[in-house]
Amino acid sequence: MSSSGCTFEERSVRVLCCRFCRQVLSWRGMQAVLLADTDTALYSTDIPPAGTVDFIGSCYFTEICKCKLKNIACLKCGNVVGYHVICPCKPCLLSCNNGHLWMFHSQAVVGINRLDPSGVNVLLWGNLPDLEESTEDTSCTSEEEYIR
Repeated sequence: MSSSGCTFEERSVRVLCCRFCRQVLSWRGMQAVLLADTDTALYSTDIPPAGTVDFIGSCYFTEICKCKLKNIACLKCGNVVGYHVICPCKPCLLSCNNGHLWMFHSQAVVGINRLDPSGVNVLLWGNLPDLEESTEDTSCTSEEEYIR
């Protein structure tokens, strides 16, 4: 996905797992930085995580920008793992972004490189089918297992 001349096709796809209980939260993760604060590392995905997270608390705005946000928590353990951008602000929409509105805190999730169908190479966003979600096992037992 690209916007404003930015391209993300060469970025690796990550399996995102809850750091607290190892539940797979998304098979379509990407390592990212916060647009409003590029010193903040996180992960993102472009589609709602199906059956793995739910909203918690009220909507809020940050001091850095005017995006409307709502926290998300892991359904298995209840820990807050990130947030959903309910309504992006205009500056964020106009900046170089990948269209991902589901954000995961790097201290709350583990991002493991996802392999392509050959099982040898890391899957890249440019080779990922649009809007697919895997029905694979939803538990992360070890990073080594996904790298193999």
